[in-house]
Amino acid sequence: MSSSAPSDSDIVVNERTALLDAGQQGQKKATPLPKLQIAILLLALLVEPIAAQSIYPYINQLVSELDITGGDERKVGYYAGLIESLFFATQALTILQWSRTSDRVGRKPVLLLGIFGLSLSMLCFGLSRTLLGLIFSRCITGALNGNIGVMKSMMGELTDSTNMAQGFALMPVAWSLGATIGPMIGGALEHPQQHFPNIFSGAFWSQFPYFLPSAVAAVFAVTCFLMILFFLKETLPRQRTQEKSMSALDGEALNVSGNAVEDSPVSIRSLFVPSILIPVINYGCIATLEIAMFALQPLFYSTPIELGGLGFDPITIGLWMGAFGIVNGVLQIIIFAPLVNKFGPKTVFRSCEACFIPIFALFPITNIIARQHGINWLVWFLLTCSLLLSVFMDMAFGCILMFITAAAPNRRSLGATNGLAQMTASIVRAIGPATSTSLFAYSVQHKLMGGYAVYAVFVIMTVFAVRIAAKLPGSPGKKE
Repeated sequence: MSSSAPSDSDIVVNERTALLDAGQQGQKKATPLPKLQIAILLLALLVEPIAAQSIYPYINQLVSELDITGGDERKVGYYAGLIESLFFATQALTILQWSRTSDRVGRKPVLLLGIFGLSLSMLCFGLSRTLLGLIFSRCITGALNGNIGVMKSMMGELTDSTNMAQGFALMPVAWSLGATIGPMIGGALEHPQQHFPNIFSGAFWSQFPYFLPSAVAAVFAVTCFLMILFFLKETLPRQRTQEKSMSALDGEALNVSGNAVEDSPVSIRSLFVPSILIPVINYGCIATLEIAMFALQPLFYSTPIELGGLGFDPITIGLWMGAFGIVNGVLQIIIFAPLVNKFGPKTVFRSCEACFIPIFALFPITNIIARQHGINWLVWFLLTCSLLLSVFMDMAFGCILMFITAAAPNRRSLGATNGLAQMTASIVRAIGPATSTSLFAYSVQHKLMGGYAVYAVFVIMTVFAVRIAAKLPGSPGKKE
């Protein structure tokens, strides 16, 4: 730390003090990222999208095969949305407490427990042949998984105001890679006895046709568990102080401010101030729209053309959804940090959030063309446009995470702040899949606006969300 930096005595820390001083941003040379630690953290981040999205290509088919709907294909959306929502519903009940626990006992123990629970639940999901079994396995995942809030806290502790954009830009990249691998695993490995009869010919694979993709996801989770256990260092300031190592992690810088050692976690009530609530509310808005889009996509792809979809099979769905992850990861690395540095996170956030308007509008347009001309080049062109818009939309998450991290009262309250944000996102993500897929099914069943009413609802919601984003400060940590 330079001699011109403020001393501990000059800094007053309370629940209204931003974690990052906006006045210092842009005035320092960028600090090198601690590559080894961030690489391990990003590897852990891969686990959740792989586990969550590996079920998307086949979840509608699974619901149909279990005869939950009584043969009525129009009701598949209701039950598929319910199963997808349960993870976030149970996560919303526990994630704030997991995040607060990480402020006290450390990030690493909570992270390990969450990944262990994820691997266990995926094995249970693959062995489930009843609706109750599917529900139970998804609830295990959500209740034990406080990972995402903890990982965001760790990224905030591994970066500072000079390299935060670069650090948080990598999180969507890792998520996108997981979102690429997950659907591909689910789409390619479901019913292995049909796709690979020479290898998976036993009666077990016929009885449990979705165990293989679940087992692969579980094995990946166990591998990440071991990597974290042996190689990831604790980032909580108190733990690092006890180890008397404030400056290096295997030769890499760990950015912990001098006054952070004396910081103490603030109360939950202290987090309910405008400087924290405004970024959290905006995070909730973008999470609502995103989970609705991702829940509608596989349903739209799998639903027959005459009922408002495109009639794709699980393999096609998995490959196309995986393509989003590849394109998203590449573009995030290339353009996110330059865009934020040039236009600022607020402008980038609002512009990316507005991409939901054409994304939702393209669903009915694509189906109308498919009804008239079948799956032709124009359908694939519109799907490609939607994919590219989704990539730009995803950049909004990197921006809002910068605002949330900067709003934390101090580093010992970073977990609670991220936990509050993630709890909000989990609540809306619990409601989102069931609501959006039910709206889809209801629109089709009752032919509301030709079966396309669900998309009009989310276009209107996007307009309101963009207006709410205007309340964000001009830059992370700035008081307005």
